[in-house]
Amino acid sequence: MTEGRVTESNGCGLRRRIQYDRDADEPPSIAAATALARYHGHEVTAAGTQLYDYVDPDALDELFADTNRGDARATGIVEFEADGATVTIRPDCVEVRPTD
Repeated sequence: MTEGRVTESNGCGLRRRIQYDRDADEPPSIAAATALARYHGHEVTAAGTQLYDYVDPDALDELFADTNRGDARATGIVEFEADGATVTIRPDCVEVRPTD
């Protein structure tokens, strides 16, 4: 599995924000865990924040799974708060930003 692309932003007085571009074969739950760990400056395997404390990873993966006809889901958003951050998951990327 290749690693998705991460874009970090905190310029112009904005607070830190991570956008993780997910690879097509990477489950959304893995992408969300990776983005959340990077947001907090941790390695995914050593992250203090566990995704399953906030959302069911299997259910998350199913929400973005291919349709019954085998088509990729092009739309849909899941958003939740975890450890002072808002995590927004879309079919192709995950964004983590400070909770307002």
